[in-house]
Parts: sequence; C-alpha cells; structure tokens
Amino acid sequence: MDPLKLLFGAKRQVTEAQQQFTFSRRAFFLGGTQIGIGVLLAARMTWLSVAENEKYALLAESNRVNLQIMPPRRGWIVDRNGRPIALNRTAFRVDLIPDRLTDKDAILTELAQIMRLTPIDVERVRADLKKAAGFQPVPVAENIDWETFAAVSLRTPEMPGVAPSEFFTRHYPEGASVGHLIGYVGSASAKDYEDNHDPLLITPGFKIGKAGLEKTQEAILRGAPGAKRTEVTARGKLVRDLATRPDVPGKTVKLTIDAGLQAYTARRLGLESGSAVVIDCHTGGILTLSSMPSFDPNSFSDGIGRNEWKMLQEDDHIPMLNKAMQGLYPPGSTVKPAAALALLQNGVDPEELVYCNGGYTLGSRTFRCLGHHGPMNMRHALMKSCNTYFYSMGRRIGYDKIAPVARLLGLGKEYELPMPSQRYGTVPDSAWKRKKFDQEWSQSDTLNATIGQGYVQVSPLQLAVLAARVASGKMLEPYLIQGQQKPIKPLPFTQEQLQVVRDGMDLVVNGAGTAVRSRLPIEGVRMAGKTGTAQVRGIKGSQRGQSGAWKYKDHGLFVFFTPVEAPRYAGAVVIEHGMGGARAAAPVAKSMMTYLFDPAKAMEELTALEAGWGGDVNTRMARKAAAWKAASDSKAAVEAAAQGSVEDAEIKKIAETEAARTSETPVNRDAAAAPEPETASGPVPQEPPSPRATSTGGRPQ
Repeated sequence: MDPLKLLFGAKRQVTEAQQQFTFSRRAFFLGGTQIGIGVLLAARMTWLSVAENEKYALLAESNRVNLQIMPPRRGWIVDRNGRPIALNRTAFRVDLIPDRLTDKDAILTELAQIMRLTPIDVERVRADLKKAAGFQPVPVAENIDWETFAAVSLRTPEMPGVAPSEFFTRHYPEGASVGHLIGYVGSASAKDYEDNHDPLLITPGFKIGKAGLEKTQEAILRGAPGAKRTEVTARGKLVRDLATRPDVPGKTVKLTIDAGLQAYTARRLGLESGSAVVIDCHTGGILTLSSMPSFDPNSFSDGIGRNEWKMLQEDDHIPMLNKAMQGLYPPGSTVKPAAALALLQNGVDPEELVYCNGGYTLGSRTFRCLGHHGPMNMRHALMKSCNTYFYSMGRRIGYDKIAPVARLLGLGKEYELPMPSQRYGTVPDSAWKRKKFDQEWSQSDTLNATIGQGYVQVSPLQLAVLAARVASGKMLEPYLIQGQQKPIKPLPFTQEQLQVVRDGMDLVVNGAGTAVRSRLPIEGVRMAGKTGTAQVRGIKGSQRGQSGAWKYKDHGLFVFFTPVEAPRYAGAVVIEHGMGGARAAAPVAKSMMTYLFDPAKAMEELTALEAGWGGDVNTRMARKAAAWKAASDSKAAVEAAAQGSVEDAEIKKIAETEAARTSETPVNRDAAAAPEPETASGPVPQEPPSPRATSTGGRPQ
C-alpha cells in the first residue's frame, strides 16, 4: 500500500445529496439569523416610534426650539410710608457659557475690542472660566451701555458661547444707610445650585439674597420665572418667537422702618463708629436700625471690586459688622433705670437718701463715683448718675433681684426678627457665674453689675427695647415687617414705680442732669434719657479711658424716649470709644428726635456738621476708597521698585564681572519687577476688645 495513503488517509467521496444537504442547512441558519435580526430591528423601531415617541419628539423639537428662562423681577422693599428702599432697574450684561465656547481665545480677543475690556478684565474672565462649571455662566461685564450691548448682540451668531441679555438689577436708593438692614444680592454659588439644582440659579443675570432682609425674605421677594420659546436654526440663529410666558414678580415687603429717619441717622452718626435704634412706643415697630460705618449694597449687587473688599476688611471700625444687633457692650449707667425699678419692686423707698462722698468702700477697695453728690434720692441719683447710690442700694437687695428685672425689660434676649444673626449678650447672676466659671458670686460683682459693668453685655437693640418698655409700661416686642406685630402685655410694675424712673430720666435732660446740652430745640417737646459710659479696660491711674489709642477709649451710650408726657418714640445710641454718653451719644439722639418733629431744622444742623466732616456719607466713602486705592497702588509700586533695584544691582554686578573677564560689552537686561497681583483676601476683622470685670466702677454719666 502506498505510504502516503496510510499517512493522510484515503480521499473522501462527497455525493451530490450530501452537498445539497449541507447547502440547505447553511442557508437555513443564515436565513433564520437574518429574519431574527430583522424582527429585532422592527421591534426596536416600533418601540422607538410608539413607546418613546414623546421623548424623541421633544428632543427633535429642542433641536429646533430654544427654551429660555426669564428671571423674575424681584419684589420691592419699602418703608412704612411706601418709600422704596430696594427696587429694580433695567440693565444690560454679557456672559459666557463655557460649554458653548468653540474658540475661547479668539472670542475673548474680539469681546475685548468690542467692549473695550482692560487686560485685567480679560484675565479675570479667563480665571473665572477655568473655575466655572460648564453650565455656569461666567460674567464678562454688567451694567454696560446700550451701544456696547447692541454691538455685542449683532455679533452673537459669530461668537458661540457669548450671551448678551437684558435684565433687572437691584438698586438701593439710600445706599450705605441701609447696608446692614437690607443686605444685598449676588449670583448663586455652586453650593446653592447643588442644593436643589434649580436652573433659575444658573440663569445669566439672576441673583439671590446674600445678607440682611434680602436673604431672609428670599422666598417672598424672588417670584416665579417666565419662559420664552423661540425657533432657531442649526447654528442657533433666531428665526422667530413662538411663545412667551411672563414672569411672576416677587411680592413687596413693607417694613416698619422710616426711610427718611434711617438715612438721616446714618448721616448724623458722621465719622463715628456706632449704631442707633428707634422704636415706636405704641406698637414696637422699629423705625430705624442703623449701624455705621457701613458698606454700599449697590457695590455688592454690581459685583464689588477687590480693592473695595480689601478696604472693608482692613478697616478697624469694622464696617461689615451690624453693630445694632451684633455689637455687645457694657451698658454702663444706661442700665440704672432697670436697677431703679428692681429697687422699687423690692420695697426701696424712692425718697430714701444715700449720702455720696465720692465713692463706696467695700473691704479694702473703693468703688468710685465721679462726683461728691451729697444726699441722693432715687430721682436725683438717676439725674446725676450717682454710682454711690446704686452701689449701696444694689448691695442691699442683691443682684439676683436686679437681673430678672433687667431681663424683663429686654436685656440679654434674642428677638424674633428677620435678620440672619443676632447676639443676645449676658445678664449675669450667681447661678450664671457658678455654671460658667465654677465660682461664687461676690459683693464686688454686685456693685459692678448694678452700674452696668463687669460681666454685663448688651446690644444697642436691647437697650432700645429697655427704653421703649420703661416709656410705655408695656412688654413691647420689636418687629421689622408690617403685619408681624405681636400681642402687647403690661409690665408688672405700678404706674407710680414707672413714673419715678421716668421723672429721673426727664431730669437727666431737662433738669440739672448729665445730658442738659441735648435738650430738644422744639418748643413744647421734651426728651427724657439716661447717659452711660462703659469701660473697655480697667482704670489705671488717672487715664480713665478718655485718652490714648482709640480702641481703648470708653464707649458712649444713651437711652431715651420722647415726648416725656406721652412717649411715642424710644431708642438707644451707642458710639464706640466715644468717651462718654453725654459727649457722643446724646447729641445724636437729640438730632434724631428733632428730625421726627422738625425735619427742616434737623437737616439744617446736619448740613453744617457735614461741612466740617468733609461731605455726606457717599462723598466721604468715595474719597476714602480713592485714597485707599492710591495708597495701595503706591505701596505696590514701592515694593516693585525696591525689588527692581535689587535685581538691577545684581545684574550690574554680574555684567561688570563678565566684562572684566571677556573685555566685551555686557548685554543689557530688563530688570523691572512686576508688583504682586491683588487678592480679595485680607486680615480677618476683629471685634472691639471685650470688656473686663473691674472693681473700680464705671463712669457716672
């Protein structure tokens, strides 16, 4: 046998029938596969065309129709008389949508030419584009003029990603005078969007409340967005408008504030760092809640610059702090009306005399009174602000009986007001000290606290409530928004007891008291009050907080009400480091009350004062900002020049060395150094120094 046949086997014979069978089987499987694929494709097409018809119809429509959200017009904030405090005005802006940008550099170059952007503006936009999410509009410029807006709009089809728009911007006619009260608006942050993924938050031009009433009343002020459907080409060019759903404007918020008094108070505080609060004695409505220095909310609404932000941060008067509600101070002698009511409630005869020989001795220490007043009853002790009287009587009944009355009159309490934050301070007693310091209350603590020093700390708002409750004899609750007045209950004091305190406060201004220079220049109208001087550090020698660095000087305070016979207005003024209530705070209260009864006379006085201060609030703030910027630029230039001098010297030395070695002319080099870029950061503002407990007593005023 052939070896090859043994190795590879005999050749297989394939019949025609076998070939036919094999072909039919393969054709069957191939056909079945094709039919199966066809059935699957038909089923998928049926599913897409029937079950998901609506979905893909909408997608198709979205390729042809553009849906644009229209931000709602924000509700106004008005005062008690309907005068606008926060309103809207039409403005124009240009934004960039990162996801739609095709050639970022080219588009930025073209925008810079059309809009006359500075290199700093361009770099700012570039930096914002790097940090922004793809969907988040990046602002190029706001509040641009109509000509620039029209020029950008005409070029929009050639610049994909550029979004010019007309919008309503927030405007505050009173400027800095309402900064802390109203707050401001700003663009929503990434965190704001992550919280609820509301597309309105990333709509160009839309802003939300960031501080003050703008923040707390956001739900009322925002309104509901509108929508605009337009037909566009594949390149996004507008063909026609299809339908528009108008926005629903936000609701108006009406305040108890008197806008005229608010603005006047801010101007009257002048160059001081302080606050003032006035309350309606009939209702508890707040007429003014002023804190100065302040900030212009229009700057924040328009986008505050780095220079201005840094200036606000570095100001030692802390313009970003709402001192009326967040500032805490020892009340000094302004707390004596509360102490007097506590004495009366605990059986002290208001005609009982205490002899003042200039101080009060407790053990080996003497608690001083700035004066030798002789025999003092309660009314005269309030009039002269005699510490000795209150030392003696306070020790007799104990401060644990005075503290509840102070709290009853509004001190140490946080009020339900629509403001982002509020500090309630401290009205101490023996239980409080034991809990906080694990120490027993001492007699020296009683003496200090009775005259408003030591551990006692209150806010100007609380002092205004104290004055309003003493004047009205009612448990008035302060409120800011019309319609939120709470039921009023009477205080647990007799009219006779209240009248003793009112008489004493009347004598402070209209008798021979500590504020006789602050009598109202209005015939038939008297103001009653109580001055106070609060220490920020212990007395050393004869310094007495009236000299030295500004931050170590005494605070000046004044609580008041008017008219004396039928109180209608009450309030408090606190001037930080003003060195005395009679000197700094009482004149401000006098001007405020004059404004309410005779605006023309008050404005005449204010005009004369502002002439000596260098203009009104806006003028002084603008001048200060310009001076700060000039000083900042000068400092940067000096630093740059110094750096350049060092580099020049080093380069010169190298060049001389090289010239000596090669005998060739050294190469000239440009050694100019660029200044460091500005940043929005700065030192963290610090609050005024906290008062310390002292055994030397407070001021008699």
